[in-house]
Amino acid sequence: MTYESDKRKMRDRLMSAFEAHAVGHIHKHVANVEIYLNNPAGIGEHPDIMEAIESEMKMIAEYDDMLAMLKKYFKD
Repeated sequence: MTYESDKRKMRDRLMSAFEAHAVGHIHKHVANVEIYLNNPAGIGEHPDIMEAIESEMKMIAEYDDMLAMLKKYFKD
């Protein structure tokens, strides 16, 4: 194995790990929004359901933007 192929493998692993990390966070925040939408009375710690949903949506958008940047600037 050459230095360049080792370097490429590490780059691919890091990008794959970051992508999985971001997708996992998106799934987590989507699940939270679904819980708020389907059972808003069951969330005692969030009296302002709309604010809680907005916060989750911002997190979804943040990770979605990161995935878009990864694909636009770093995938070759």
